[in-house]
This record gives sequence, structure tokens and C-alpha cells, in this order.
Amino acid sequence: MNTKRRTIYLGAGAGVLVLAVAGVVAFSDAPRSGTAQEGMQDTSGMEGTDTGGMETQGMDMGGMSMDGTIRLTAGEVATFGITFGTVDVRAIEKTIRTVGLVAFDETRMAYVAPKFGGWVERLHVNFTGQPVGHGQPLLDVYSPELVTAQEELLLAARMAETVGGSRVEDVAAGSRDLLESARRRLRYWDITDEQIERLLTTGEVRKTLTLYAPVSGIVMEKDVFEGQAFQPGNNLYMIADLSEIWVNAEVFEADAALVREGMPAEITVAALPGRALSGRVEYVYPTLENRTRSMRARIALANPGGLLKPGMYATVRFTSQVGEVLTVPSSAVLHSGERVIAFVDMGDGEIMPQEVELGVQGRDYVQILSGLEPGQRVVTSTQFLLDSESNLAEVMRAMMTQTGTSDMGGMDTGGQGSMEGMEMGGQGTAPPRPDTSGGR
Repeated sequence: MNTKRRTIYLGAGAGVLVLAVAGVVAFSDAPRSGTAQEGMQDTSGMEGTDTGGMETQGMDMGGMSMDGTIRLTAGEVATFGITFGTVDVRAIEKTIRTVGLVAFDETRMAYVAPKFGGWVERLHVNFTGQPVGHGQPLLDVYSPELVTAQEELLLAARMAETVGGSRVEDVAAGSRDLLESARRRLRYWDITDEQIERLLTTGEVRKTLTLYAPVSGIVMEKDVFEGQAFQPGNNLYMIADLSEIWVNAEVFEADAALVREGMPAEITVAALPGRALSGRVEYVYPTLENRTRSMRARIALANPGGLLKPGMYATVRFTSQVGEVLTVPSSAVLHSGERVIAFVDMGDGEIMPQEVELGVQGRDYVQILSGLEPGQRVVTSTQFLLDSESNLAEVMRAMMTQTGTSDMGGMDTGGQGSMEGMEMGGQGTAPPRPDTSGGR
């Protein structure tokens, strides 16, 4: 039975590797002697002893050196659709896409927390979510402290009126200071100037006084009911102005250096399909979240009509201008296991794999930190095809080196020995194997 000639198909990396291993094992395991083995075919007709006689479909293995370099003809370049790009200095930009959460603008939030103790007599704003305007009445309160302060104010006013015209300067000044002190005390308790003037005009102490909204916005928290007693500092309302909001974007650690204050951001939310909102990064937080390994970037955004609600999820896109850097087309880079390689055109059809170090990944180009020089041509298509051929050459070289020249002593490359059952380059025919089937 004649041994069929093997044809190595380009791109079938596993088959190529198996055939190469089989050949080397055959070389190393064959019995060594000074003469040719019985039953092995004469290989004296082989042209060379490397891979010159091995062929791939459409590509001669003789064009592949043991250092991984591949040599192609112009016809092979056209047949396999190999294209090239250039290594050049280009301006690139990177788009960073991440998630964010709509939140309150903390500079537009206010608590209503009286600085005195008392009781709630009446609520003017009595449910959460109610919109209020600046200066709108919130609640009427009774406080013994307020009653005492009103009486002191009226007493100081009468004294100032009585002795204010005294010729004794110290007496007149003292009465004026006492009146101003009584006014200031009520102001410090958030009693408005209008209420103070009304009290001085009427001369009547009021049991209850009204507290007003310090800002415009929405009542987000309400912790007060009619008849309730409160202590100084109790938070009764929390009011948030939603005319502007924040979007807190989570930036992963790998992109943290690219996000800076002042850079533009594009925000989309599911509630507004097909609509993109523009904002700017207002602040970049200086620390990373340990659990998520991400950094927060705060984007201030106008919110006309209150369409954005705190708690909404948002998709955020940043566009970072990297600047003029050494780049190659993104399609020229092949991630091969632990290595990143590009195939460089060395001229005259010679393609050599080159390990590279990558920087920023742009939209169409990727930054090269080391491994390539400006002006070089690199392959931008069929890299997996070339990588399988390059890896085969390196594996064969490593196995040949391990086998050593002493292990090849049993081969007579001058025509005295041959490999059983394998035709190298189409030279000669292997003798038939003896029948060991026992007649089956």
C-alpha cells in the first residue's frame, strides 16, 4: 500500500501542528544506525532537508522560515485577500461608554430645621412631592421662646421711643442697641423682616409664627404632622430644586486617567428615547470605590420641565482627545494568547510577526507604545491565517532544537535512509507494509 502524499491546508493550524510533531517524533524515535533502515524509502532525491518538500494548499512551506517569518508571492497576497496599513502619528480620540445615576444637585437642597423648640399648629405643605416656591408658607408653630422674644422686642421698641431723644448719649445709644439686639434674635430664628415689622406696627404679640420655604423645589422628605412637638434642630422638611441635577457616572479604573473636569459628556435615559442631553464634567472624585473598582465623575445638567428624575439610570459617553500619538489601524493588531502582535511587511513578500505594546484604544486606531516604527507597513487582514503559519514555524524550530543534531544521526541525508510511510516533497514511493491483519 502506497503512502498518500500529505497536503497541509493553510489555516488548519491544528492539522499542520500535528503533522509537524509527527515528523519530528519520527526523526527522533527512529532506531539509529550507520546505514539506512530496512523498509524506509531513499530520500536522496530531496531538495534540502528542511520544509522545502512540504506544501500547503496555495502556499509553499518553503517560504516560511524557522523564526516565524513568512514569505508570500504577489499571487498569494491577492488570493488570500491580504491588505496593509501604515504605522503613523495620528490624532486619535477614545469614546468611553459607561453607566450613571441621576441624583439631586446637593447645592440646591435645603432642610427646614427650626432653631427653637415648640409645637406645630398648622401645616400649609402637608405631603411629600408637593412643589413649593421660595418664601412660600410651610407651617405655623407655637413656641414659648418666640413669644418671649416678641415681648422683648416690643419692650425694647417702647424704651427706644421713650429715651431715644435723651441728651445723654449713652442712654440713647443703649436703647437703640437693645432694640437692634431684639430684632437680631428673631432674625437668627428665621423670622422674616416682614413679620418683625408687622409686630412692631401692631404692637401685639402673636401666639404662632409662620416658617417659610428657604428655596424653591420639591418636598422630598416630610417628617412633621399637625400637633407634633419638635426640638431644636429636628429636620421637618427636605426641599430639593430639580431645575438642575447631577449625573454620577461610574468610570472604570482603566479609563480613570482619561476623564477630566470640563470635558463634554452625552447622556441618554430610557425615559427619553432618541434624545441625547449634553453636559460637562463638573467634578472628578479623587478616590475609587473598592467594591466596583470604579471612579465617580459628576456631570451637572440642566433639567427643564423636570424630565430627569433622581434615581433614573443613564448611559453616559465621554469623548477623550488623546492627541498626536504613534498608531496603527485597530484591525492590524492580533491578541494571541499572552502576546499582542502585528505582522510587518519587510519587503519582497516577507511578512514578520512583531510583538507590540498597546496604549489607548481609539475608534479606528490604537496607540503603539513600543514594537513598531513610523512608516512601517502592517497587515490589516487575515492575521489569524498568518499567525497559524508563524506559530507552526516556531514550534518546529523549538522541537528541532530539542531533538538536537545527535538525534538526527540515524538519518542519511545523502540518499542512504528514508522515513517509513511518508513521502517528502513527492520524491520516491514507500514499500508496501506487511500484512499483519491475520487474514481479516
